[in-house]
Amino acid sequence: MVKHRQGRGALDRYHERRDFSRSTEPRGDVGSTSGNPVFVIQKHDASNLHYDFRLEVQGVLKSWAVPKGPSTDPREKRLAIATEDHPLDYADFEGVIPEGEYGAGAVLIWDRGTYENITETENGPRPMAEALANGHALVRLSGEKLHGGYALQRIDDNADQWLLIKMDDEAADARRNPVSTEPKSVVSGCDLDEIAAGEDE
Repeated sequence: MVKHRQGRGALDRYHERRDFSRSTEPRGDVGSTSGNPVFVIQKHDASNLHYDFRLEVQGVLKSWAVPKGPSTDPREKRLAIATEDHPLDYADFEGVIPEGEYGAGAVLIWDRGTYENITETENGPRPMAEALANGHALVRLSGEKLHGGYALQRIDDNADQWLLIKMDDEAADARRNPVSTEPKSVVSGCDLDEIAAGEDE
């Protein structure tokens, strides 16, 4: 079973991988937001273009790299690779990670909003941290691009490979492909090239 570290130590790996004298990524700390927990999806032009799917859980952003990005078609199962926990203020990060740094490349905020944990057991709701530790979680997203239910399912108990799958609900739409048709940031309105160019100016 994959163990998810909690508390202040949850960000150790995040801090160890970054030189904050060079990168403008937030140093951050374990914290919390008011109201419903947040989610963010960041489009990241690193060595391989991917989408970082992040959920607020116990004061940090639990994170997965989704190579093909999220889908609104329930028939499509998107690979999601678990990565290190990120600080909550990373949800506001948009910019360029400099060459030579971990994850170097342009980052934009592709979607963001709040989410509801809809994972259930026979005895009622299952806390999100427990659901992730058990390898299966259901969330309802309220974003600017994505809405409705999504399932996170771990493929292998001994690996960080998961599947991100759209649930078959009123927000499902097999004809829609937001990864292709809606490439820009929901914050700045910029695409990745514009984010990168703005850093060079």
